Amino acid sequence: MKRLVVWWDDRPVGALTQDSGGALGFCYDLGWLEDAGAPAISASLPKRPKPFTRRECRPFFSGLLPEGGQRSAAAEALGISVANDFAFLDRLGGEIAGALQFLPQGERPRSAGAALPPRLLDDRDLASILERLPRRPLLAGEEGLRLSLAGAQSKLPVVVQEGAIALPAPGQPTTHILKPPIARFDATTENEAFAMGLAAAVHLEAAPVQARLLRLDEARPRAFLLVERYDRARDGGGRVRRLHQEDFCQALGVPVERKYQAEGGPGLGDGFALLRRIASRPAADVLRLLDAVIFNALIGNADAHGKNFSILYLEAGPTLAPLYDLLTTVIYPDLSPRFAMKVGRAARLEELDARAWAEFAAKAGLGFPLVRRRVREVAEAIIQSAPDVAGSWVDAGLDPAALERISALVGGRARMGLKSLARSDRLTPGSVSPSPPRSPR
Repeated sequence: MKRLVVWWDDRPVGALTQDSGGALGFCYDLGWLEDAGAPAISASLPKRPKPFTRRECRPFFSGLLPEGGQRSAAAEALGISVANDFAFLDRLGGEIAGALQFLPQGERPRSAGAALPPRLLDDRDLASILERLPRRPLLAGEEGLRLSLAGAQSKLPVVVQEGAIALPAPGQPTTHILKPPIARFDATTENEAFAMGLAAAVHLEAAPVQARLLRLDEARPRAFLLVERYDRARDGGGRVRRLHQEDFCQALGVPVERKYQAEGGPGLGDGFALLRRIASRPAADVLRLLDAVIFNALIGNADAHGKNFSILYLEAGPTLAPLYDLLTTVIYPDLSPRFAMKVGRAARLEELDARAWAEFAAKAGLGFPLVRRRVREVAEAIIQSAPDVAGSWVDAGLDPAALERISALVGGRARMGLKSLARSDRLTPGSVSPSPPRSPR
């Protein structure tokens, strides 16, 4: 049987195993189980002495890995089967989302004092990485790098020190995520920068983001994003430490291939129920998730599925993580305009009216007057803030025409959202029978 030890900082949490038939298993370490202060690694994997089966543990562990074409390309680069989650974590599990590390039996995490220096990257190094990432996601297989991030978009965990970008030394926590443009679609750097900046401007908590330009060719500067990791923090001595996190699919035990509600994945009701069940301050987090749902609907982020919301585990307890991976997807005709998670009965903005919001409120266990008021407030804030946000990214060197186009679309959608409420404002809260939020899966 193959075995990887799962570490949380300098303590073994348990063991991930693969039997002769290729099936995953997970079992908590006895010392971790006996420590009342040691948390479970997932809401879907509560502490217990009995080992977890493949069906039980795969949604969490597979959810740490790249998806789709990124996964296939990484498998080719590593020379492993695309379906072999264990092999992926063996090769890439040194630096992942959250606090965990996966190491071979007998190997321990590197201590802070023993860490090697990161490898600084100049502009030519960065240009080379931007070229290689589509073919070699996460730089899989390059010596000294064991990096993994979930998702289907090309990205790379990096260290940023005093503004300089570097590849991490073995075992070193990264601080940022480098995100190149998506080759299939125009202006994704401008799009994500605008959406993330707009979220912050309307007082939603979102991961801080900055744009960088490579000017090796002055006629064609290349832009990319650096997103600050919310699952990393600095202690009093300035040392970067890992914070644990998991996305909604992992917490609900839903495998990544079912991340969309239409494929059996989580709906919004499941997310609200999860927060009520595990968040340390559920009332505050429920309101933050409500604002995120409204914001995504109004800006046209139809790809806000269960893996694009996460739980962050802090000393004070679990909380909704800052927003990330925000994009106005409806600007791209090749992408579906249908919401990854329905808002009430509505699958797209054109179907959203007061009745749909009321149905959403009932399923989420919220009062309709509160939801209606927040739709108005968020929409008005978007309309007011969008031009200034677009202008700030123009000042940062991003494409003004693309930003103007995206800003105009988002402003128009926000106005449409306001009109949709006005059309049915005669609806009273009692017009839709309330129902309790759905139980999490």
